[in-house]
Amino acid sequence: MPQNVSFDELLKAAQRSAVHLEMRDTYGVGDEADDFAAWRRTGLRDANPTSAYWAPWVNLIQNAVSRGVSVRRARIVSEPVTEYIRYEHAGTVVNVLAGEQVRWLPRRQAVELMLPGSDLWIFDGQQVLFNHFTGTGDWSDPGLELRAEPHIVKQCADAFEAVWERATPHEQYDLL
Repeated sequence: MPQNVSFDELLKAAQRSAVHLEMRDTYGVGDEADDFAAWRRTGLRDANPTSAYWAPWVNLIQNAVSRGVSVRRARIVSEPVTEYIRYEHAGTVVNVLAGEQVRWLPRRQAVELMLPGSDLWIFDGQQVLFNHFTGTGDWSDPGLELRAEPHIVKQCADAFEAVWERATPHEQYDLL
């Protein structure tokens, strides 16, 4: 499996599903730094799906959904939540408007689950794109690792589905 395939290419090639599992309480990725800093100063989050910040993501997701791809995102979070998770929650309305289904699972409700060591995306139940981060939450080098071994894909898909079944839909999840 080529390691130089981009996330955008993988999502554009998806035919049925793209699922995302997020398990960190804080991220420090550079492309969010300005938006996060503005939110910390003002308490206001860019929730305009046509803004320069959101439009590329919204278009990518809307195109996938319009092709019949189910896009689901599950987030495992510690409670009380971190400042970053509050920021992320404030922007999730845009993920939902774009066509994603989003659920939240408190970490204490995940203790019985066997989870992968990294955040990930699974495309059509065939490929797993692991997202590797540094301890401070920025992308590591390399940050992405694409795997297609059936046993790895199955383990990750089973973990995602177990999280999804327990998690609370975004509209019903109240931050603690």
